[in-house]
Amino acid sequence: MDLSIIIVNYNTFKLTRDTINSILKYSYPFTIEIIVTDNNSTDDSLNKLKMYFKDSNVKFIESKENRGFAAGNNLAIKQANGRYILLLNSDTIVKEKTLESIYQYLEKHSDVGAVGCRVLLENGDLDKACKRSFPNPANAFSRLFHIKTKHDNYNLDNLDDGGVYEVDCLTGAFMFIRKEALEDAGLLDETFFMYGEDIDLCYRIKENGWKIVYYGKSEILHYKGASSKKQKSKLIYEFYRAMYIYYKKHYSKDKSIFVNIAVYIGIVLLCFLKLFLNLFKRKN
Repeated sequence: MDLSIIIVNYNTFKLTRDTINSILKYSYPFTIEIIVTDNNSTDDSLNKLKMYFKDSNVKFIESKENRGFAAGNNLAIKQANGRYILLLNSDTIVKEKTLESIYQYLEKHSDVGAVGCRVLLENGDLDKACKRSFPNPANAFSRLFHIKTKHDNYNLDNLDDGGVYEVDCLTGAFMFIRKEALEDAGLLDETFFMYGEDIDLCYRIKENGWKIVYYGKSEILHYKGASSKKQKSKLIYEFYRAMYIYYKKHYSKDKSIFVNIAVYIGIVLLCFLKLFLNLFKRKN
């Protein structure tokens, strides 16, 4: 098997169906398998997907509990047979030649561990998460207070959206990974429920000497947030919890106790502020 495509479904029958169809509508000069993990959906979407794709070679894994995006992906990764693994969101549409182009790029560049493509939002704008620097206290401070400094290089806005170049991290919505690089880095960290697991994985891939490349010549469409609109407060909490986990895991050991305390307090305060503002919006 050349490519294992992994999709996590949670209450998104139509979106997941369309994502899979966008893959199956094309033929490929390599072998593929599609593995869908259902994270204990409550809308019968798993059974609907099984019925819809009963004549296709789509494999389904049923999780008895929703342990998060990272855990759902890991269940499928453990059963994947491909030389390459594609982590693909259930709210995406894969364009023609995207998989083929990136597959061929990886075949020619043996030092590259993972590749991402240009990810477009529904309105045509670039999903800036598809090419990023690693977050750190300096660029986080710049972004938080909307201060344009030399440290604010998180979204790499100075680089061509249609170019091909090495970056720090990609979005988990589309991450085309060499199996050897994933074996070196290890599975996704299941401490992250949602958010942050993609940045953490990229960090570990690069830490093991592999390159990560943004391939802007190919693209997908991303209906961002479509699979998570029902639990906004929960997701706000998970976003800031992921920020805490990532910082503690990768930066806290090299910082003083005073810097760490300041960062942790800042994360907590921001989380409470966002939760409060979210409640206020709901009242209107």
